[in-house]
Amino acid sequence: MFRHHALGGVSVVALQLALLQPATIAHAQPAGELPSVTVDAPRAAPQRPARKPAGQARRATAARASKPAATPQPAASPASTANIDGGGVKGSFETPAAKQRFALPQESFSITAKQIDETINLKDPEDAVKYMPSLFVRKRNDGDNQAVLATRTWGLNSSARTLIYYDDLLVSTLLGNNNSAASPKWNLISPEAIARVDFLNGPFSAAYPGNSIGGVLLITSKMPDKPFATVKETVSVMPWSQYGTKDTYVTSQTSASAGNRDGKLSWLVSANYLDSYQQPLTYTTISSLTSIPTTTTGAFPARSKTGTEADVVGTGVLAHSQQTSGNLRLAYDVSPLVQATYSLGIWNNHQVSTPQTYLRDANGQLTFNNISTFASGRYIWDQTQMSNAIALKSDTRGTFDFDLSASSYNYLQDAQLNPYTVTATGTGYSQKGKIARLDGTNWQNADAKGIWRPFGYDGPHEVSFGLHGDRYRLENPTYATTVWDQATSTGTGQLYATGVGETRTGALWVQDAWKILPDLKLTLGGRLETWRALDGFNVNTIQSAAGAITQSLVTTQPQLSATKFSPKASLSYDLNRDWNVTANFGEAYRFPTVGELYQNLAVGTNIFLPNPLLKPEHDYTGELNLERHWSDGRVRLTLFQEKTFDALISQSTLVTNNTNGQQVTQTAVSNVDAIRMRGVELSADKDNVLVNGLQLFGSVTYVDSKILADAKWSAATTVVGKRVPYVPDWRAKFGATYRPNESWAYTVAARYSGKQYSTLDNTDIIPHVYGAFDSFFLVDMKIHYNATKNFAFDFGIDNLFNQQYTLFHPFPGRTFVLAAKYTF
Repeated sequence: MFRHHALGGVSVVALQLALLQPATIAHAQPAGELPSVTVDAPRAAPQRPARKPAGQARRATAARASKPAATPQPAASPASTANIDGGGVKGSFETPAAKQRFALPQESFSITAKQIDETINLKDPEDAVKYMPSLFVRKRNDGDNQAVLATRTWGLNSSARTLIYYDDLLVSTLLGNNNSAASPKWNLISPEAIARVDFLNGPFSAAYPGNSIGGVLLITSKMPDKPFATVKETVSVMPWSQYGTKDTYVTSQTSASAGNRDGKLSWLVSANYLDSYQQPLTYTTISSLTSIPTTTTGAFPARSKTGTEADVVGTGVLAHSQQTSGNLRLAYDVSPLVQATYSLGIWNNHQVSTPQTYLRDANGQLTFNNISTFASGRYIWDQTQMSNAIALKSDTRGTFDFDLSASSYNYLQDAQLNPYTVTATGTGYSQKGKIARLDGTNWQNADAKGIWRPFGYDGPHEVSFGLHGDRYRLENPTYATTVWDQATSTGTGQLYATGVGETRTGALWVQDAWKILPDLKLTLGGRLETWRALDGFNVNTIQSAAGAITQSLVTTQPQLSATKFSPKASLSYDLNRDWNVTANFGEAYRFPTVGELYQNLAVGTNIFLPNPLLKPEHDYTGELNLERHWSDGRVRLTLFQEKTFDALISQSTLVTNNTNGQQVTQTAVSNVDAIRMRGVELSADKDNVLVNGLQLFGSVTYVDSKILADAKWSAATTVVGKRVPYVPDWRAKFGATYRPNESWAYTVAARYSGKQYSTLDNTDIIPHVYGAFDSFFLVDMKIHYNATKNFAFDFGIDNLFNQQYTLFHPFPGRTFVLAAKYTF
């Protein structure tokens, strides 16, 4: 306890001392380093370079030694936009707008709309980060609504350990920390509305909560200052052959965007329609306990990831999804220095899954053989969700600027209908069923931020601070129904299960970026947070084989609360005009989500259990960065270590029914006493290598992860010394893009991920089976052709060599991608 308060005291004292430095230091700042603007700033400004070269800074210092402290510059004409193409290739080496505006200490990686168009087979917004260092998106199919972003030290089910923003809207679903109902709302975003994507590493800024342990992803929309419109049609084709399923799955997507500036008002409208047929996402498996007549054929002998028998008898989820999304964004210049924005988004999904059985009876007819888990793969799922976001921001370049924002996300409709079981013979389903609902689930976020420049713009101190509040509400009942595919909103009114609850967080933060010398910057900050979990309520039932409720358990869960302080520190030094070294440290707390505490959920054959007594996880992260940069490239070496106490880790176990041998996956979250991840990340990106137009990019990441202690582990195996679940040891990406002229771009890229475990004791050692987490090596290619000023065409192949691999689910094989785009 003393140590925590001591760290907080050091940060506060250092901040106060920093503010007492004489104003004359302001005279020593580089000339021409104009104030930065956010994407939504009401005034155009030249892009500020990522770092002022040391030599140039010294020359500028000498030139300005006799001038008074910097003063605000007069406003130019209003502008509310980012570059439509995000700044092209060189734009990816520029400092992200949010990092400039709040002097954030994190290191960043970026990609622009032009680069995305030329190098990535983009079918969904999350595809944009495909080649960023250390990042991986668990995208199982086109239009996947459960695609989680994995980062350097956190894996495929850590949705609450990254923050993803689309302009002022948080699209991370901090209702849970999983890769199902808590996955980010990527589908709300139209791919053609993206101007650029920036990733900020680690929990090193006080401006973000502990959910930034993995990092912060910022997606910026195209807000034009002149008329523009685009329409794009993309088709992907994937032949598939695994077990008894042989088919070709096709996805078509239409994406459009348009916008303009009319005086003080800027606007952007975007829309997207996707029609996707998907490969099997799950398989139906049985153990040796399942009774199958000797005359029934078609099962594929197989093992589970831990080596037990898990014969494959058919698919589980085999889905067809139709999705529609639309966005409206308005920006109005209240004055030349103040701008208001409003964003509205809506997303609709209609998804139908019909499983395929491989079994045939003695007469050669298809049969489920009374295996009830086939019913979990048969469903009708309808979702309609809406977002709203408002903001008011100033850009005076003076002593003070403000940034006010609020957003909400609402589940207007979310209902999944399933039959309860299958018929005794044939391939029919019971009339009785269940309906799982998330209607009424919602969250709100509000932030009030300020920037104080006590010695004027470009002075030695830039103090940012803010207040934050959020509320997350979970409503997740599952009702019994008499006719499963014609169910009313509450079925019969009988509850099979429910999970209800709420979390609230309030925060106060402050951060000072102190330019001690022109080449040396110290950033100190702290975040004070108070958290509550309340209204927790669960109903669990036991049912007969026919769906009748035989026993009910109703639980009112206890309230939880916590107050935590998180200090941050960063020291950055420009060795010369080309080299920089930066050390970052951040302490962070991630509070349990409402889903981890209260949600009891069944998704297909996967069952998620609540744990209402979880503690916040406590994280210490440090890194050392050495960077060499050019105008069109950079190389960065990062050494990092992260230690987490009371880590919130989910465990999935294949559970076999001892009566009938049928299998389901059961997942629960617990606090693991201590884990540690450390390693190295090397990344490089350079344009015009050897010849003009040849861009090379790549990264290699090694993580040595280890479980240090887990006193609650009660199994016969041990977990101490084992690798942390879902964190691969190696990740690597490399590629090349050649642009011989303005019309053509050719890209070849590869991605590698090492073995990862999904169990705490690392007993899941069987690869290439359903449920396993395989290593993989994938090669992609793309040809981009600008036929005219308005027409562009793409041809690409993802997973060129058709590697079959599973990350629990079977992942896509070789996929051919064709696209045509017209710009008005």
